[in-house]
Formats: sequence, C-alpha cells, structure tokens
Amino acid sequence: MDRIEAAAEYLFLLRQKPRIVERIPAEFTPATAAEGYAAQELLVRKLLDARGGTRVGFKIACTSLMAQKALAVGGPFFGQLLSNSCHASGVTLSASSFTLRCIETEFGFEMAEDVPVGESTAESIADFIGAVIPSIEIVDHRFTDWKTVGAPSLIADNAIHGAWVAGEPFRDWQRFDYASHPVMLFVNGQPDFPGSSSAVLGNPLNVVAWLANTLPQYGHALKKGDRITTGVTTGIYMAEAGDKLVGDFGEIGKVELAFE
Repeated sequence: MDRIEAAAEYLFLLRQKPRIVERIPAEFTPATAAEGYAAQELLVRKLLDARGGTRVGFKIACTSLMAQKALAVGGPFFGQLLSNSCHASGVTLSASSFTLRCIETEFGFEMAEDVPVGESTAESIADFIGAVIPSIEIVDHRFTDWKTVGAPSLIADNAIHGAWVAGEPFRDWQRFDYASHPVMLFVNGQPDFPGSSSAVLGNPLNVVAWLANTLPQYGHALKKGDRITTGVTTGIYMAEAGDKLVGDFGEIGKVELAFE
C-alpha cells in the first residue's frame, strides 16, 4: 500500500468508526493538493463501495474569506457530493451520526448541460446551469483542530463534507442578481445569521466557473445533472440534537432540516 492509499484507508476507517485525531499520520500525510485529490478519489470509491450510491456532484469549500480564515487555507478546494449523504429539505437527521455539525447555508446549482473544457467565467457558465437550489451543507470532520491539518489533508477527507440538504430547484433562476442576493439562516425560529451571495468569491457563479476550470486538472468535468454547492454565505452555526434549521433564500425558496 503506497502513501496515498494509506491516507485514504486511514480516513475511511475514521468515518467507519469515528474518533478524534490530531492529523493524518506523518508517514502518509498528503503533501500537495494533487496528493490530496488522489486520496480523495480513493476515499470516495471506498465510501461508495461500503454504503452504495453514486457521485451526484461537487461541493466547494473555502469560497469565503471567513471560511478561509477558519480553516487557515489560501483558497477554494472541492469535494464530491454522494447520493448516500444527500437529503431532501425537511429531513430529520441523527445528531450522533456526525462528529461535528457545522451548518453552512449555501447556493446550490444544477447543471443543464455538459460544460466543455475551457476558461469559464460567471457569464459563460450561466448558459449551462438549469436551476438554483437553496441548500445547507453539514461540514463534518474528525480532526482536533481543522486549522492545523493543512489543505491537502482537508482535501483528502473529501473536503470534510458530511451531508447536503437540498430544497426545491428553482428554474427561473436567471432573473436574480447573484452578486447581492440576501440569505438568512434561522436557528430554532430565530433569524440569527444573515448573509449574502456576495460572500462566495463575490458571486456563486464565480464559484461554479472556478469549479469548471479546476475539475479537469484532477480528472473530472462538470456534466449535465451534476449538483454543486458553492460555500457558506452566512455565519457558521454548530448544531446540536434538537435544533431546527431553515435557510431562507427569499423568492428562490427555503431549505429545512432538524437534528434528533
């Protein structure tokens, strides 16, 4: 077993029997983003083999300055959305299924067409998008401190993705300004976390374009039907059992989940 395989196996076992660790052991810690993505690919295969399902899209982490500071990284990176950890709005999840329940209110998108390899921009990528999706990502990890492990290890752990909850796709999506669309996260009925689409690279369409430009470097491409979640737009809330959460995207819709 080489270093990358060992890293993927270590992270897989941490998800099967969760425990808190300081970091991936030094002898097989990914040293670069490329090594992190190689380990991520192996980890995803292991998770799908063990739990069933398919890859349904991608998540992008650290698209806001707040998230970059929180994780002590210099820019965005992606993980993979899996059908076995994606849920429809209104779901109730077991709090004990997660080591950490970091709630992130995010603009999701659904691709209407394959995106050709090239230099995408916020303007050009819009032609390939079929819907915007109000969504909440649950970030989860098993590290003592996510600030100290480094981007390659966070990438390897599928960008510390836990689960994704999606509202109804909104098809008439192009009539809104995604450089300044307001968002609110309600926690137990209280509007505690206001935010804006501008938090994620100035516009979530910039995030989708970044993903389209980055994926081919690591053997992927954006395809018709792929779903993408573009990063936290509000403050982050650490949820507990009994919490009820609502992401309100105005006319675009809402997304709801609860923990028991």
